[in-house]
Amino acid sequence: MLRRKGLGGAAWPVHLPRMSRIAIAVPVGLLGFFLYVGLVLKAADHVLEWHWLLQVPFFVVAGIAWAFPAKWLMFWAAGQR
Repeated sequence: MLRRKGLGGAAWPVHLPRMSRIAIAVPVGLLGFFLYVGLVLKAADHVLEWHWLLQVPFFVVAGIAWAFPAKWLMFWAAGQR
């Protein structure tokens, strides 16, 4: 978008606001989380047939693993590295 000065003046570039990282991170994060939960639930159907000592590590890892990508996404959305 250009702003013109008078009828024949030179065009000056106008700063266009960029899309907020938060506006991108929220739908991406929600979509990713729901996909992750769906995959874990699908896998849990098979894991429930296992002995409980084998189920525990699966559910511990599945319950914690989503936090690492979520942390990265939140830091990215905040503009930090």
